Amino acid sequence: MKRIDVKGVIVSNDDKWIYDYFERESTAPKDFDTALTGSVEPIEVVINSGGGDVYSGSEIYSILKEYAGDVTIKIVGRAASAASVIAMAGKTVKIAPTAQIMIHNAATEAYGDHRDMQNASGFLENYNKSICSAYVLKTGKTENELLEMMNAETWLNAKQAKEQGFVDEIMFEEEAPKLVASATASMLPEDVINTVRNSQLVEQKKQQEVLTKEDVQNMIKEALEPQTIENEEPPEEKQSPFKRFLF
Repeated sequence: MKRIDVKGVIVSNDDKWIYDYFERESTAPKDFDTALTGSVEPIEVVINSGGGDVYSGSEIYSILKEYAGDVTIKIVGRAASAASVIAMAGKTVKIAPTAQIMIHNAATEAYGDHRDMQNASGFLENYNKSICSAYVLKTGKTENELLEMMNAETWLNAKQAKEQGFVDEIMFEEEAPKLVASATASMLPEDVINTVRNSQLVEQKKQQEVLTKEDVQNMIKEALEPQTIENEEPPEEKQSPFKRFLF
């Protein structure tokens, strides 16, 4: 599977070389054009970016949505601002349990008289709705709901992002139960460990400074035997399991 990183600032194609020159991490639309041209294989897009140029973020989003192959997004740090728009382009969107998504309103610099300020305000409100469309398509929330979240500059942790439909999966969440089950399955009962610890045979062997594998096995066997006897109960009378079914 081909991997493409969205790291650092999201910049225009024209500005990309400046960031490269100063060895600053950045992502531009041409990074995706170069990697995906003529390809249809599944790709993985790994995101850790605070955002940047909204037009470039929109272009990358469009490139990924149009891509013929499967697109899996992995948010491993933060997907903020324009990077959160890119994250919505995945067929499957995953987030690390320690990562976050941030959505907010677009911003710009403007100068001029009151008419220019009004025009700038109207432009930004309009563009917020354009950005919001990507969130609507992914989450199924209404435009008004999402615009309110953008107005409030909303940060979402992994659990919140999944609950609200911004991501499909939290990475690694299926691994922890397996690890716990595996770790506890082979553990000896605490009273068995204490019995072996306190046994006279251990003390004798300590003095001799010799303790064989067979000695340890025998001690564990002896410690388990009384526990088995104490826990034994008369077998219950077997009954047909079908009596428990109700319909």
